[in-house]
Amino acid sequence: MSHALVTGGAGFVGSHLARHLSERGDRVTVLDDLSTGRRTNLDGVEARLVEGDARNVALVRELVEEADVVYHLASAVGVRLVVENPVETIENSVGSASVVLRAAAERGVRFVLTSTSEVYGKRSQGPFLETDDIRLGDPTRPRWAYACSKALDEWLTMAWHREAALPVVVARLFNTVGPGQLADYGMVLPRFVRAALRGEPLQVHGDGRQTRTFTHVRDAAASLVALGDDRTIDGEIVNVGGWEEVSIADLARRVVERCESNSDLLLVPYAEAFDSSFEDMQRRIPDVSKLERLTGERPRTTLDAILDDVIAWERVALS
Repeated sequence: MSHALVTGGAGFVGSHLARHLSERGDRVTVLDDLSTGRRTNLDGVEARLVEGDARNVALVRELVEEADVVYHLASAVGVRLVVENPVETIENSVGSASVVLRAAAERGVRFVLTSTSEVYGKRSQGPFLETDDIRLGDPTRPRWAYACSKALDEWLTMAWHREAALPVVVARLFNTVGPGQLADYGMVLPRFVRAALRGEPLQVHGDGRQTRTFTHVRDAAASLVALGDDRTIDGEIVNVGGWEEVSIADLARRVVERCESNSDLLLVPYAEAFDSSFEDMQRRIPDVSKLERLTGERPRTTLDAILDDVIAWERVALS
């Protein structure tokens, strides 16, 4: 039985990861400051919750001392939070990664960083490979604060790997969604589903032609565990994402159809939804062949099945 420390483990992805680990019999400790995570996300999960900041050096050292593997998820969440709070986004992401990495290096504990597809930045071609160059917007546009900070987390992770032989792996998650995800911070799918169930217009930012893939959180958690388990996977960056490319406008239409709703689509300019400095990427699609080659895992839940899961959860939440 392994002992896993999950930072940010009361958040959406972190709590599903903690559940997956505990259900297979691992001991799980969750560290979360509950700024965006929730205690209720861990209902029914056999895990010890420690309320605290992942930038607390003494606390992190104490928890890492007990762990066999560290999954680091503590970070800002959601486009709206990133745009409105760029200072906290950068300081939280880089600060917490720095503290947790140093503690892991002191003991040689395996470290799994959850990064994001955002690091690919303004690239429009795809599908994205892990070896592709990063292209970010200029610093006057807070949209890229999260991407830049997570890219720095990746560089810091690889620096510890090179300098201290710390066993590490980086997982770049692409649009992870599923039951229990909140719309509070701009998450598109729960926002669409909730609007459709209420008969309200679905607000599509920009022209709606930007395309994405979506990953069921259950599949993402399984992939993270597989990457954490295999000690031969070391010093690697790996995409974790879906395969069904869909425009955001078409996603909204599918949500309306599967909700059996009469809601309309409303196009909202980026400047109105956020501010005039906001930029977006037109296409963000992963190549996940490396994940399957290394672990035998790949996200397999179809987009329609994902929508049905989220719709069922939101129906109960709204009842």
